[in-house]
Amino acid sequence: MPKLAAFPKAFMNALCKEGSMTVSEWIRLAAKLEVQGLEWYAGFLEMADEANWPRFRREVEETGKVIPMMCCSPDFTHPDPDFREREIAKQKRWIEMTHALGGSYCRVLSGQRRPELGIAEGVKLAADCILASLPYARERGITLILENHYKDDFWEYPEFAQKMDVFCQLVDAIDDPNFGVNYDPSNTYLAGEDPIDLLKRVSHRVVTMHASDRYLAEGTIEDLRKEEGGAQGYAKRLRHGEIGKGLNDYDAIFSELKSKGFDGWISIEDGVDGMDQLERSVAFLRRKIARHWGEGSAS
Repeated sequence: MPKLAAFPKAFMNALCKEGSMTVSEWIRLAAKLEVQGLEWYAGFLEMADEANWPRFRREVEETGKVIPMMCCSPDFTHPDPDFREREIAKQKRWIEMTHALGGSYCRVLSGQRRPELGIAEGVKLAADCILASLPYARERGITLILENHYKDDFWEYPEFAQKMDVFCQLVDAIDDPNFGVNYDPSNTYLAGEDPIDLLKRVSHRVVTMHASDRYLAEGTIEDLRKEEGGAQGYAKRLRHGEIGKGLNDYDAIFSELKSKGFDGWISIEDGVDGMDQLERSVAFLRRKIARHWGEGSAS
């Protein structure tokens, strides 16, 4: 049965840039949520000190929750092989971090969509780097999860594999039991594409999911698809909102996942308007999971 985790979407600046919230404060804040886990982020300021890793794991487990998955952003499409080697080294450290926290899933990405990079070359660069990281993950019982991503906060360009066809090429290039897809329906809208279309192409490879919702701040879906200026323009039209009140069809999403035997973690990337909103999103997803997988599934 699927399990729910929460991600501190509303507090990323406080945890990763300003230091105005401690990780322990987030753990205490999230303790009351009716979820089984907390998705972690490698860029929390306090994660730079490895001595904190076992402490945070203990603090989370004392609330009755676990840390199932790690969110991090390798850039594997850089033309410089030395740069890519350093990114692989970072990925291995994030895998080690995931293992120390008791997690089972660590995110990978393709990298930035640099203008001079061709699709075939980019897919090969990203696939080679992921494959180079997999033995390290396998030794530690970690599954690497490739997300259909939009753009890391600190990147100049959007995700290389943002578009569905490129993403599927990269997924198909890696056949390994310790590799799977982290599906994010909202990010598909940022590519101007349909999240159900993507899901049907990769649902047999999905092992984890990000749950969020987006709504159009202005215009229509057709405006979104026609908009010039690439992915950077889409983010202006779309806003994060409460799950169940945006564009995503969670009945269609969960029906497809259920049909493929999905029983993994669903991490909630929501709550940008406060913890009350996050609690409502949790309640919505618990109802939907119970409806599709049976009562008590998300308890």
